[in-house]
Amino acid sequence: MIPRDLSHDIKTRLQSISGQVKGIVKMLDEDIDPDKILIQFKAAQKALDKAHFLLLDETYRKALAIKISETVEACPGNCGNEDRIEFIRKQFPDLELDTLTAQMKEIDVLRKNIEKNNVDNG
Repeated sequence: MIPRDLSHDIKTRLQSISGQVKGIVKMLDEDIDPDKILIQFKAAQKALDKAHFLLLDETYRKALAIKISETVEACPGNCGNEDRIEFIRKQFPDLELDTLTAQMKEIDVLRKNIEKNNVDNG
């Protein structure tokens, strides 16, 4: 679930971007200097990238934090993956957005292996 304040922020940004795109269309209709149009394209792209980043950062970072927490709790200290779990936990604050999904997959595999071992060991 996306928090309401984030959803509101992203919708506001998208409405602004919509206005920018309409402005670009108008500039094209009025045969404006291509350099000025290019500047508006860059501004709209930057605004879209920022809205996209806000959503991904909130969604993935929160999900990874939850997965890390669940995995730490599932590993009683002798699960065989302590070093890797601790490494991911320590790296978490500094992870770049493009590495979050890979870390989410890795921590999910670790958690599933721990759960399987816990079930197997009764």
